[in-house]
Amino acid sequence: MTISASQMGKLYDVIIAGAGPIGLFLATELRLARASVLVLEHDATPDNPWKSFPLGFRGLNLLSVEILYRRGLLHHFSNSGPDKPAGFDFSRSAGHFAGLPLIAGDLKGSSWIYRIATPGVNPGRTTTEQIESVLSKHAESVGVDIVCGNGITALAQDDSSVRVETTQSQTFRGRYLVGCDGGRSTVRKLAAINFDGTEPKYTAFSATCTLDPPNMLKPGFHKTDNGFMVVVPSPITCVHLLDFSAANFDRTQEITLEHFQEAFARISGRTDIQVTALHQVTSSTDRCKKAATYRSGRVILAGDVAHIHSPIGAQGLNLGLGDAMNLGWKLGAVVRAEAHGAGDKMLTELLDSYETERSPVADWVLEWTRAQVSTLMPDLYGKAIRKVVEDLIATPEGMSQMIAKVWGVDIRYDLSKGQEVHDLIGRSAPDFEFEDGSRLGEKMRGGNWLMIDFDGRKDLAMQLQDYEHVRTIRTNAKDEKGLKAVLVRPDGIVAWASDSEINLEEVKGVLTPYVQL
Repeated sequence: MTISASQMGKLYDVIIAGAGPIGLFLATELRLARASVLVLEHDATPDNPWKSFPLGFRGLNLLSVEILYRRGLLHHFSNSGPDKPAGFDFSRSAGHFAGLPLIAGDLKGSSWIYRIATPGVNPGRTTTEQIESVLSKHAESVGVDIVCGNGITALAQDDSSVRVETTQSQTFRGRYLVGCDGGRSTVRKLAAINFDGTEPKYTAFSATCTLDPPNMLKPGFHKTDNGFMVVVPSPITCVHLLDFSAANFDRTQEITLEHFQEAFARISGRTDIQVTALHQVTSSTDRCKKAATYRSGRVILAGDVAHIHSPIGAQGLNLGLGDAMNLGWKLGAVVRAEAHGAGDKMLTELLDSYETERSPVADWVLEWTRAQVSTLMPDLYGKAIRKVVEDLIATPEGMSQMIAKVWGVDIRYDLSKGQEVHDLIGRSAPDFEFEDGSRLGEKMRGGNWLMIDFDGRKDLAMQLQDYEHVRTIRTNAKDEKGLKAVLVRPDGIVAWASDSEINLEEVKGVLTPYVQL
């Protein structure tokens, strides 16, 4: 996109650094809230071979698929993801923990009580290339300004805006700046936000390569005496090696054929197979870190900018999409409120709720990936932990709990404010199928609050008419889960629910801090 003088002089509501999946999805959420958005991307073009299959392969957990479904984007992914790699039984697999398969069966536990299955809404697969392509087209179609080859080099903020300077010696202004520019974020560093955590236990070497003889490695996960290996067959075999003896490997140096061959032979134990060519090769680690705060004044962090961890389990994309879904409607409401002179205290509380709700989820993901790394360590401690996990997932309850974690089903925001509340509050809303055949997820595309009334209270819509962004739906559903009414936030989280009569004062008490901004 060519920059005009008017765009450089414009005060955007929000500037986003980074046109990856998280930055692009956040931009579309902000546009849904009617905010003006500029996305600045350092790279000149999105084209990058690392984003395509197999090295660009990414998993979408159930909550991420729900997010795409609720915004009318899921059809772009339903039948166009990468082919299922041979050797990976996706028909029964619900994911894995440190390479141990999790098998979906009769799922038990409190996390599953309010789940309502939606046809076609299941954990899925994609690539970075695919999701960026879909989201960039969607962002441009809803009016997001995207500028590539123009990364941020400096920032300054005051009480009302943030000014950024770019690699093209241009200056832009926004009411807020959101850093979505990756784990080595320039925005986080410029905002002087600390990034603390644990150093790596391993270095992973990933490559598409030619093997001689070919087709001798079994696809799938392989725990070995010296590490861990993943083999993904594609037109060219892809091999991932977790090397616990190379935690301090200098990742700025070239990964040579000789280096990869030595690591491959040592970790796989297959001295009868030679790596004859490396076509693409990269490295990663299990370094786990989190930002000391998600917000410094008018600078906000999301996705890998706020947290990094081992790529084992493919949690990063899902964690980032959850950040964007949570932040988008809140920041949009704050921008609207500032334009109408709303009080600073209320705005601060709403923005702070982003970190309050999302930081515990990041803590869990970092703990989860650290636990997987410990389970994979090639020593007696790692073997002992692995045996404990194997015993756990051998039970129906243990398997259900592990799947609830992997799929994100057990995520629940604490919206109780110290009071006893309905168990559904803070969870993702059930996808109710209404009497006309429509579903709740389809009605969430507008980004409004939804008040679902199963009790047939005729005056409810009138009682809530002063709340501009609340839509009331009075209907019945095939399975109402014993509920009389449910209030759903724009991000699909249940803000209020009742099994008995509707208490309007409670409902208004929940809505007022958000909707009347």
